[in-house]
Amino acid sequence: MKNEELILPERQPAASDMVEEGGENVVAFKLFGLAVRIVRLCRFLRASKQEYVLSKQLLRSGTAIGANVEEAIGGISRADFSAKISIAYKEARETSYWLKLLHATDYLSEEAFQSIRNDCEEVCRILRAILNTTRIK
Repeated sequence: MKNEELILPERQPAASDMVEEGGENVVAFKLFGLAVRIVRLCRFLRASKQEYVLSKQLLRSGTAIGANVEEAIGGISRADFSAKISIAYKEARETSYWLKLLHATDYLSEEAFQSIRNDCEEVCRILRAILNTTRIK
């Protein structure tokens, strides 16, 4: 797999892959797409670059973001929802760190790094905004 293939996933997740009762959850849909890109990137790093340690960390944090948002959607209280979104935000920040480290150590090209980092930073901004509006005061 080439770096260029990481920028545009082979298949975008279908809207039906991430539908919440009553309609589509746009945030969950975005996070699912990011998780797919992270999985493909980690597969590339292991197969082409023989990089196992950082890619494992990236895989763990990058896929945990969406999983925690899914848990938040199913939360039983506002506090439960806020706690899961908070964890998802922290995982997104960690994912951003691993991406920066992979780029700084020449495992990712500038183009691939900018593309996936932009997606990750957008997720961070979205989750931060959700936290700001749902925090119990």
